[in-house]
Amino acid sequence: MKIKLKLHQIRFIVLVLAVVLLAGGIGFWFGEHQVGIDFNQAPHVVIERRQPLEKQDINFSLFWDVWDRVEQSFLDKSKIDPAKMVYGAISGMVSSLEDPYTVFLPPQEQKLSKEDLSGAFEGVGIQLDYKDSKIVVVAPLSGTPAEKSGVKAGDLILRVKDENKKIDKETAGMSVLEVVGLIRGPKGTKVKLTLQHEGEAKTYEVEIMRETIVVPSVEVKFVDGIAHLKLMKFGDRTSEEWDQAVALIISQEPPVKGVILDLRNNPGGYLSGSVFIGSEFLSSGLVVQQEHSDGRKETFSVNRPGKLTTQTLVVLVNKGTASASEIVAGALQEYKRAKIIGETTFGKGTIQEAQDLPGGSGLHITSARWLLPSGKSVDKTGVIPDNQIKDDPNTEEDEQLSQAIKILTD
Repeated sequence: MKIKLKLHQIRFIVLVLAVVLLAGGIGFWFGEHQVGIDFNQAPHVVIERRQPLEKQDINFSLFWDVWDRVEQSFLDKSKIDPAKMVYGAISGMVSSLEDPYTVFLPPQEQKLSKEDLSGAFEGVGIQLDYKDSKIVVVAPLSGTPAEKSGVKAGDLILRVKDENKKIDKETAGMSVLEVVGLIRGPKGTKVKLTLQHEGEAKTYEVEIMRETIVVPSVEVKFVDGIAHLKLMKFGDRTSEEWDQAVALIISQEPPVKGVILDLRNNPGGYLSGSVFIGSEFLSSGLVVQQEHSDGRKETFSVNRPGKLTTQTLVVLVNKGTASASEIVAGALQEYKRAKIIGETTFGKGTIQEAQDLPGGSGLHITSARWLLPSGKSVDKTGVIPDNQIKDDPNTEEDEQLSQAIKILTD
């Protein structure tokens, strides 16, 4: 009997994963659902075959035919791992959508994703993304081994080598989180990267010592009576750290002359965080819109009384400014609430819904595109600054910051 299935019905009907936590280890705990799994021990995976319930128009028996042939005929039986086969099958289904931001995450990759938003991990301090089918550095985090080694925003990562892990792999065809998994490792160990500066043909190598990376979301400094408010990302602790920084700004005597919101090398994060930050500077109005696949739109407006709605504002951006940080910069620009200075931003205009799955795995699925208050999309085009200024890496001066200070003091 031929088994067919409508594409939208292909879920976990045919693959029921029962993941049993084995004794003797401490699980990693994820998100609101407190899903735990010990990554030092292999999960027990039960594969159950079920016949789909409704009319079908896809022959799904092919999957089980191939599964049986692999089990029966593959030469090296020690390499047949049912868990990996299931994860690989699901990954293949998701990758067929040809969307680099829609990915299935096996437990270890899901752990890495959670660590990114928590703000603490062991590695070299690089924010990565996927652009033009290549793994690109969105930004090296400030003060991290990657930044000290000369890694730049826009660099392509071509190869990862780690003698301790016994890996030497090209990144072509890998997902962002697969590459992150290769680069991260215990502090005190080294990883060698082959990179290529943006727009250059020549490659270069760096060997970087891993450290414990603790990334604050927010930093504030005061320069010539101006508050320099740097927002590194939109993560789990952002709102708390932000409120502390804003309280410090408004407590200054005499009051600050203006505020510089620094979104350079901010790779984004939670969409709700962009609404929270935008509401600090706008007294009313839309901050962002979501457009779903059926054309339905959701609007997100200022949702709290902001404490910085009257201060003169300049926003700094560069090509490492992406996603949620582009929402903030674009909204403030459209309302003429701030002058935008720097370079054209990354241009990521889609929204991914992060879903926790059984056994500690996860699914990031592109569920909508985000639009500026005017309805404009910045996907692949970015936010274009009012004043385009590049920072010269060969000088000690921060040209973009200097220009922002000049605007606020003139």
